[in-house]
Amino acid sequence: MNSKIEKELDKLLEAKVISRSVQEDIKAYYAKDTVEKPNKLFAIFGVLGSLLTGLGIILILAHNWDDFSRATKTFWAFVPLVVGQLFAAYTLFKKRSSAWKETAAVFLFFAIGASMALVSQIYNIPGEMSSFLLTWIVLAAPLVYLLKSHAVALLHLLFATIYACNVGCFNDTTPYLYLLLLGWLLPYYWMQLKSKPSSNITGIFNWFLPLSLLITLGAFVQWDDSFVFLTYIFLFGLFYNLGKLPFFEHQKMRANGYLLLGSLGTVFTLFITSFSFVWDEFINDFLSINDTAVTIVIGLVTLAVIAFMYSKKRLRPFNLFQYVFVLFFGICLFKEGGSFVPTILVNILILALGVFAVEMGARKNLFSVLNYGLLIITGLITCRFFDTDISFVLRGLLFVAIGAGFFGANYFMYKKQQKQQKLTINE
Repeated sequence: MNSKIEKELDKLLEAKVISRSVQEDIKAYYAKDTVEKPNKLFAIFGVLGSLLTGLGIILILAHNWDDFSRATKTFWAFVPLVVGQLFAAYTLFKKRSSAWKETAAVFLFFAIGASMALVSQIYNIPGEMSSFLLTWIVLAAPLVYLLKSHAVALLHLLFATIYACNVGCFNDTTPYLYLLLLGWLLPYYWMQLKSKPSSNITGIFNWFLPLSLLITLGAFVQWDDSFVFLTYIFLFGLFYNLGKLPFFEHQKMRANGYLLLGSLGTVFTLFITSFSFVWDEFINDFLSINDTAVTIVIGLVTLAVIAFMYSKKRLRPFNLFQYVFVLFFGICLFKEGGSFVPTILVNILILALGVFAVEMGARKNLFSVLNYGLLIITGLITCRFFDTDISFVLRGLLFVAIGAGFFGANYFMYKKQQKQQKLTINE
């Protein structure tokens, strides 16, 4: 039981808020809850232990590798795989704890890759890195569900991302198989959302999955045209609206990677497109058929999420961040007339987002949202210093005004919270 909780219980007992029997009942409850919970520390060190053990074996073998015959090398190449399978079988049949399953799954995951690499090296089997990664991922994929391993699920997502980047960025091929690898993991992620929506591992998945999609999008679209900003705005719009779904409503803000990445990514992309030279390139570039298809698919999925939330009556109160992707698409329709109108409209949109965030933070008494809105406005003013001719005196006065605005807004919020606390106490 946590020592801090014990101290608080002792204080409550001394103040005669609770009786001795109630104190003992609470201690017994927490003691039982601690026993039933899996030892997370043991699981973490078990995974690290399996990694270090595997690396140690590899180093020992590598030192004497050249002295072995081909048959001996082949034998040792399959030893990690056999040991990993026996370890996993023992864990399953003996119904060991989740820490054992995590350790066995991680060891077997890397044993598969090590055995493949060693056999390829021994018999000089040629091949590309992408095919090696794909084979490794496919062979290890069943471990996610067989051993119910969170670590292997994250490794599956990580290596699938590496595979997509290798295929799309180095081989100039669209990595469509990445979508199948991602689809294999989605049922596992769905089960985590349904059974443990507020757990730490679910929060990690809430960050890793959108980050993987964000990174691999570059492997699906071309980077030599400015129209790619529209694709990313659509993707960030999808993230933000997914973060507003009921699954993430009761989660802590830091665990909602969709919402944070969607908001920050949207603002960052808008800042880039607030410069006129971006729109000059935008006008002269044309989107390829593949890029057009990717952009349309992401846009339609985002609209489907909006429609779902509308059917569930979850679009109130109005949130400007949820509709930025639609507004940005409308701004793109003005690009044929030159860069002046789109640039002005993007700057107005950024200012509106900043003001909206300030208003929402003040309304909900959230210092983080309030200061986020002020930072958006500050960033907009800073960006305009680079492409407008303003005297240093005026710039200094503007920054003084911004600093005063930060202080005044936070002080107003602080006084408002104090007033509400006094009213609550008096009631």
